Amino acid sequence: MGATKSRSFRRRIGGNATPMRSYRPVLRGIKLLSSRSKSSEGGGRRTIKVGIDQHGLNPLQLTPMALLQWAVDHGAEGVQFSGFDSDWQRRMEVPYLKDLRAFAESKRLYLEWGGAEHIPRDMTTWAHRDLFASNQLVAAQAERLGSGVVRSCSGGLMRWNDAAPSTETLLRDTASALMAQRDMLRDHGVVLAIELHFEFTTHELLRLFEMCEAIPGDWLGVVFDTMNVLTMLEDPVRATDRILPWVVATHIKDGGIRVVPDGLETFPTAVGDGVIALVSVIRRLASSGRQVHLSVEDHGGTFHLQTKAPEFLAKFPDVTDDEMADLEALAMRATRSAKCIPTDRALWPEICEERMGRNLTRLKALVAELEVA
Repeated sequence: MGATKSRSFRRRIGGNATPMRSYRPVLRGIKLLSSRSKSSEGGGRRTIKVGIDQHGLNPLQLTPMALLQWAVDHGAEGVQFSGFDSDWQRRMEVPYLKDLRAFAESKRLYLEWGGAEHIPRDMTTWAHRDLFASNQLVAAQAERLGSGVVRSCSGGLMRWNDAAPSTETLLRDTASALMAQRDMLRDHGVVLAIELHFEFTTHELLRLFEMCEAIPGDWLGVVFDTMNVLTMLEDPVRATDRILPWVVATHIKDGGIRVVPDGLETFPTAVGDGVIALVSVIRRLASSGRQVHLSVEDHGGTFHLQTKAPEFLAKFPDVTDDEMADLEALAMRATRSAKCIPTDRALWPEICEERMGRNLTRLKALVAELEVA
């Protein structure tokens, strides 16, 4: 793929056909930080690496190599890739993967791969799908990259969609599909990490892992999204405690929650502008004894939760009065904060680069304070 390395492919990652561009830094006043951790060079205590998730920068239409360069230029210490559409997957040949790995290793970046799925259903028709071949492809790619993690995401499934099969049905389907992939994932030496998205709560993922006869650190794990759990009516700190042994990767995303006439509304914010107890979450992750990287994710938009409707709350059978009280307390804090406000999704392409750079700077400063303490 010699010529491939120097040109921009005419396909946007995970989207419609548009020109992709190579990265040229747009700094806009963001202070650059060294991507190398000083304390990691001399050994000793394990340091926490702070990187980025691909999703927040999707509007820039960066090639995978350009995304790694953006990470270096902005002081990120690694990249978690969200996944690629079918056209891009065909371009992920062995030479290109080798180049990505060599670049990452030369810059001491962690790599976490994406593109796996765990719900064996078409998200529009709900027809059954076989995920084995596609997951085997991304597992093999992760192995070539030297990445032990493959992120799995359910896509656009929202738990409260009445057209979707029941949660119990999806749990059974998912367990059956994943059990068939266990040996394959072990053979490639990767953990399939299910993102805490909008289909399963931490309670249900624990049940899923039991159904799969899995143990932490083997072939299944979790991408812990600090803000998505709010949308699933889980307090982020409580959710961390429940699922901690299974966390192998993260989406560190601050956010808010506020009361609306028929329930609650959740939304991401810049790091430090929301009400999520990121310090408490990160302390717990650091105490796990495992190397869990902190990958910043961010985006615009809001999520509307009709919690005053009994039929909506019935879809969350594990939520307790105590945890709802915690969420209501967070909503009161958010209401009192002038900074804890949502971002219009339509504006995200204009601000994504500045905001992701700001998130990195703030999160690295927060982690540095924790490491000193």
